[in-house]
Amino acid sequence: MVGLPDRDRRLAHELSAGVLRGQVALDRELDIERADPRLHDILRLGAYQLRRLTRVPAHAAVSTSVALAREAVGEAAARYVNQALRRVAREDALAQPGSPDTHPPWLAARWRQRFGTEGTQRLMTWNDVRPPLTLQPARWDLATLRRTLVDAGVAVSEAPFGAGLRIGSGHPRALPGYEEGAFLVQDPAQALVVRFAAIPTGAAVYDACAAPGGKAVALATAGGGARVTAGDVRRERLDRLHHSVRRTGVAVHSVAADLLAAPFRADSWAVVLVDAPCTATGSMAHHPDARWRLTPGAIGRIAQRQAALLDAAARLVRSGGLLVYATCSIEPEENERQVEEFLQRHPAFARRPVSGGVPAELLTSAGDFQSLPQRDGIDGAYAARLVRSA
Repeated sequence: MVGLPDRDRRLAHELSAGVLRGQVALDRELDIERADPRLHDILRLGAYQLRRLTRVPAHAAVSTSVALAREAVGEAAARYVNQALRRVAREDALAQPGSPDTHPPWLAARWRQRFGTEGTQRLMTWNDVRPPLTLQPARWDLATLRRTLVDAGVAVSEAPFGAGLRIGSGHPRALPGYEEGAFLVQDPAQALVVRFAAIPTGAAVYDACAAPGGKAVALATAGGGARVTAGDVRRERLDRLHHSVRRTGVAVHSVAADLLAAPFRADSWAVVLVDAPCTATGSMAHHPDARWRLTPGAIGRIAQRQAALLDAAARLVRSGGLLVYATCSIEPEENERQVEEFLQRHPAFARRPVSGGVPAELLTSAGDFQSLPQRDGIDGAYAARLVRSA
């Protein structure tokens, strides 16, 4: 979507995200298995526009899809798409947000065991609606950012738990202050993880899985003045981190490094942050494709990698130092169970939460941070604060 005008970029995002959220219902309505596989995405895009995008006239949605089919496959395919979409236009509406069709059945069943029917319904409805855009101050303070946005006619409200500013509409690049690095786009859950971490003033921090850089920038801009080194094994994602660092003007050093083979000596860091790769079940509103890429077996495999990353991070933390483990998952295997197993393997570490960093209702009985979309109205995220005694 690079190079598209802002309006077209928003439409492209709405189309792709909407199709991913409603794919099961769309496929059933289109009887997709009967169609040439080369037409599947064309049919889904056309049907989604007919069902959900009132600003796109029905005739335009059909004619565009027919033209794409003709170009991709041929005249017979164009006729097939025309008939299929005209049938969709005459039939009942697509499944609504929160419908069981919008999530894999195994995942919905898993959540019902933990959250109950009502809680799972709220969670799936949250995932099926475009999430609000939340800004965190960077080069500008919160008051300046709010005042500038309001003066520009942008609808602004306080994010839940006072974690940033939510705006009514618009693309970040079009907002005043973007080019100046005034703000960072970051869900309240991620901002609250940084607050929960309570990094000591002036501490040297290794953000070991840093890209795209949101937490690294937030740590560097926080009042404590942390000295942040941001590392990531994925070089292509480091470009996004570099862009965020340059735009916001923070002092973050970056390295292309795999935590499992980090180029640092043991016991060398005061703080190591492991924002671990995860199933992203807490941020599916932002990443609707994640629900369809996830499989039941993937949770266990990802948890094994997380354990290896935690073990590698533990070696880097000096005596008296801090290890912060975080995910954007709501699955216990990746969160509290992961930490409990780590503490059994590494008795020199113990939980050490700091009171007052985040509201008490966001803390587990063990003192870890946990947000849940259906309960808190923000992304799902988890964090544990672990201190090494020796």
